[in-house]
Amino acid sequence: MRKLFGTDGVRGTANTHPITAEMALRIGAAVGRYFRRDQSSEHRVVIGKDTRLSGYMLENALTAGLTSTGMNVLLLGPVPTPAVGLMTRSMRADLGVMISASHNPAEDNGIKFFGPDGYKLSDQAELEIERLIETGVKPAQAQNIGRARRVDDARFRYGERVKSSLSRDVRLDGLKVVIDCANGAAHRTAPEVLWELGAEVIPVGVVPNGKNINLNCGSTNPQLAAETVVAHGADVGICLDGDADRVVMIDENGQVADGDQLMALLATSWAAADRLEGGALVATVMSNLGLERHLAAHGLRLERTIVGDRYVVERMREGGFNLGGEQSGHIVMSDYATTGDGLMAGLHFLAEMVHTGRKASELAIQFETVPQLLKNVRYQDGQTPLEATSVKAAIADAEARLNGQGRLLIRKSGTEPLIRVMAECEDDSLLTQVVDGIVAEVEAVAG
Repeated sequence: MRKLFGTDGVRGTANTHPITAEMALRIGAAVGRYFRRDQSSEHRVVIGKDTRLSGYMLENALTAGLTSTGMNVLLLGPVPTPAVGLMTRSMRADLGVMISASHNPAEDNGIKFFGPDGYKLSDQAELEIERLIETGVKPAQAQNIGRARRVDDARFRYGERVKSSLSRDVRLDGLKVVIDCANGAAHRTAPEVLWELGAEVIPVGVVPNGKNINLNCGSTNPQLAAETVVAHGADVGICLDGDADRVVMIDENGQVADGDQLMALLATSWAAADRLEGGALVATVMSNLGLERHLAAHGLRLERTIVGDRYVVERMREGGFNLGGEQSGHIVMSDYATTGDGLMAGLHFLAEMVHTGRKASELAIQFETVPQLLKNVRYQDGQTPLEATSVKAAIADAEARLNGQGRLLIRKSGTEPLIRVMAECEDDSLLTQVVDGIVAEVEAVAG
């Protein structure tokens, strides 16, 4: 079992273990040693970050650790997470690092890693890196210490790559688009790309100050963007999260569509154009049952994985599928990217509007969702509420009551100290009863 890594790298509150400068230094040294196996050649690592204040601290500490093992560091500055995957591969780097806590509040931060192929690391690689962190690594000899320099055009390279995922006939002339960048990593790139494609751009969440990332904006807080769409009479809204690997869409009426709806649109459109590899979409256990039914009605399959976009990507690579994602808005189009890309997915929604001539409201809701209820219960470090007898009994009772009528999913978050309790059921009353019953028992144990 991994102790340090969660479902998406190492994450926590800044200046609190494990997100401290000291720990980042050790992590940098360990991952540098892991990837610098050949001592005779040059080794590169690219580092990107979002706009959190603590990013400066972690960037410097990671750079120190990496250069101490002989890695040459290329600093990209604030860029979306998918840009790091792209730049790692295009710059022939051995490693990519993204400093971000994604959709979490500003006081949190995290460190994500990409291998030389641009994909996130496997569980096995993370276990080995944890071992190196615990044991420590021998630094390089003085003459072999690495260098660090900044790369000034990273966001421009990324922007061009995103645009190239669209066919050349796609222009956004005449479209009024609200883009909410969550005061995060895409605050400059996303509005620029939309403008270059011809859209009239109304930006929201584009004034980061280090402390306002995801604050009352972005994909987890789309109310401001929805209000802006309606107030400006915009055609559509795109809501990204802090590191721009997630997206939710907003139609012209201010209605929000999540990742499940966007995946349903793209899957059926790609299938009709004979572009959907394997006749399937890959998503996680969190995706709504309505998505699975919608795909089946179109002769398509839904392949489910455990929660985490990197597990979605692993299944896509194993099965040769080219479209996958999460209900939360990670949309992975492996023909163009190695990880979830919110801006790219948003552009492909706009492309569907252009090609079909239909309004956002006609495309955003593809299927009727099965009623789904998700509640989170916070617990203290060291607690194991799911092992309590009372909680196990509540879960067993809920499963018995839902048998044949719905499904239940209970899991620990991989990024925060939360127990996530989710159920789906056509009977709203039963749905509320089973979720609230489990939540009450977890809260009692968690104190």
